[in-house]
Amino acid sequence: MDFGAHVWRNGQLIKSEDAKTSLINHALHYGSGVFEGIRCYKTERGTAVFRLKEHMERLQYSGSVLEIKMPHSVQDLCQATLELLKANNLESGYIRPVACFGEGKMGLNPHGADIDVFIAAWAWGKYLSDDPITVGTSPWIRIHPKSLQADAKINGHYVNSIMSSQWAHNNNYQEALLLDYKGNLAEGPGENLFIIKDGEMFTPELGTILNGITRATIMELSEKELGIKTIQKTLTPADLLNADEAFFTGTAAEVTILKSIDGNQIGTQANEISGQLKQLYADVVEGRVEKYNDWLSYV
Repeated sequence: MDFGAHVWRNGQLIKSEDAKTSLINHALHYGSGVFEGIRCYKTERGTAVFRLKEHMERLQYSGSVLEIKMPHSVQDLCQATLELLKANNLESGYIRPVACFGEGKMGLNPHGADIDVFIAAWAWGKYLSDDPITVGTSPWIRIHPKSLQADAKINGHYVNSIMSSQWAHNNNYQEALLLDYKGNLAEGPGENLFIIKDGEMFTPELGTILNGITRATIMELSEKELGIKTIQKTLTPADLLNADEAFFTGTAAEVTILKSIDGNQIGTQANEISGQLKQLYADVVEGRVEKYNDWLSYV
C-alpha cells in the first residue's frame, strides 16, 4: 500500500521512508493515542478537505481526554494537512492525523513520555461497497460509557471495532453492528447508524456512540434539504428489523446503505430517502453544492 511520499511529523514534512518509530513506544504497547479520519476530494476547484477544522478540533478534544498536551493548534494542524496534500500531489484520498504518547516512558501512567504528532495522507477509495451491504449483529457490545469515554477517538478503543469487524467477515457479513450494554442499537465498528420509518429518520442518542462529524452533516443536510429532522433516541434491534431503510455514515464509509441485518432484508430496498442523502452527501463533499462550500478547505 502506497502511503505517499511524505508525512508531516512534529512540525515538519519528512519523507515517508524516514518516519521511524521506536519499538519501545507507549502507544504501540498500550494504545495511548488519539486519531482522526478525514477525506479529501477532487473538485472542479482542486483538492478539497471535508470539514477539516471540525476534525482537528475533535482530535484536540480526544487528546484532552487522554491528557495528551497537544503542542500544535487546530490552525497549525489544518495548515499542515494542506501542505502535506500538496507535497504528496494527492487529489483525492484519506488523511490520518495521530497524536500519541511515544518514547521515553513505559508503564501504564504515560506522563513523561514524548508526545508524537503526525499526519499521513494517501489515496484510498471506497471503504465499504457502493451498493447496499449485508450486516450482522456483533457478539461484542460497544464499550460501556463507564469503562471508557465513548465520544473520544482513542486508539485503544478500536480493539472493540477490530474484533467486531473480524467476526463479521468470518461470518460472511460485509460489516458488523454493535449493540450497547443495554442491548440497544449503538453503531458499526467505524460508522454511525440511521434508520428511516414512515418518512421519519432516527439515530441512536449520544452516550455510547461516537459523535460523528459525518453523522452531524447528514442530520443537517436531511433537515435543510429534505425537510426531515432526525430524532435522536434509544433504538432497539426490533426498530432496525422493522425499518423501511437504514444506512451507516462515517468519513471512510461516507453514506452506506444497509441491505440486511442478520440475513433479514431491511424494508423493500427502495431506499428513497437514504439514496437521496447518499447522492446529496457526494455532491456536497465534491464541491457541487455552493452553499456548503464553507465545509471545504481547498489545497
